Amino acid sequence: MKNQSISAEFPFQSHYLDVLDSKIHYVDEGDQTAEHTFVLIHGNPTSSYLWRNIIPHLSPLGRVIALDLIGMGKSGKPDIDYTFKDHIEYVEEFIAKLDLTNIIFVIQDWGSGIGFNYANKNRENVSGIVFFEAILRPIHWHEANFIERFLFKRFRHPQKGYKMIVKKNFFVKRFLPMMAGRKLTKTEMAHYMEPYKTEASRKPVFVWPSQISINGEPKFSTQIKQSYYDYLPNSEVPKLMFHAHPGMIIKKKEAQQIRSTWRNLEAVDLGKGKHYLQEQYPHEIGEGIANWYNKIFKR
Repeated sequence: MKNQSISAEFPFQSHYLDVLDSKIHYVDEGDQTAEHTFVLIHGNPTSSYLWRNIIPHLSPLGRVIALDLIGMGKSGKPDIDYTFKDHIEYVEEFIAKLDLTNIIFVIQDWGSGIGFNYANKNRENVSGIVFFEAILRPIHWHEANFIERFLFKRFRHPQKGYKMIVKKNFFVKRFLPMMAGRKLTKTEMAHYMEPYKTEASRKPVFVWPSQISINGEPKFSTQIKQSYYDYLPNSEVPKLMFHAHPGMIIKKKEAQQIRSTWRNLEAVDLGKGKHYLQEQYPHEIGEGIANWYNKIFKR
């Protein structure tokens, strides 16, 4: 597994679906008539490209849908606020229009918040949840270390954050490579840069940090996260968590707490890693999901 190469290619056919006032781009692999549909949702500032090396591990198991969030990747860029609420509405409409059932979410970063919320609200339609570096609950500033507090307070600042994220494209040029766990190639960086060539196109990337629930703000985000955090630990839905250390969101202490207290959960320690674990451990994640799926759903 360690010797498997990480490909920069994205050899999947593009599909587009009219959703609300725009279009969502997605890939649709595997068997459309399969029992389960894996729905892969990325976060900030990535796209379905992040899942390129994981999709081939999942497509023999069922249908695999990897979408680009609205305003990101190859999806449309409507004139909206790009709040957490907006993203939830677009993804829920996307799932409804494709009539996706028996969903197994594979989620990370903001994709986890969207997926967890859907699982909480549509419990009968979610068969399993795979998550890592996921947004689990509302947080407080004192939980972050000095560097995290400095960065995210800067990101959320209307002027300083705008300059960093919109003017200088910090999230794509610096944060993503810094948190990928390995040196991304020029081809990989070109894929990630493509959706954000203009300042106007970076609005979703800029808005996301302001949607993190910190010290109770913003209220919508806090309420959503508290609601699904109240549900998830005791739910019987099968869950698989990957974690790495030091990580960025799910750190050692939280990973241990989840492993020991969440019901119907399996956990895999990937080893040393940061945030975008799909770029460092795609084959370990893909094979781990396949092993878990065959154990839980094919016994």
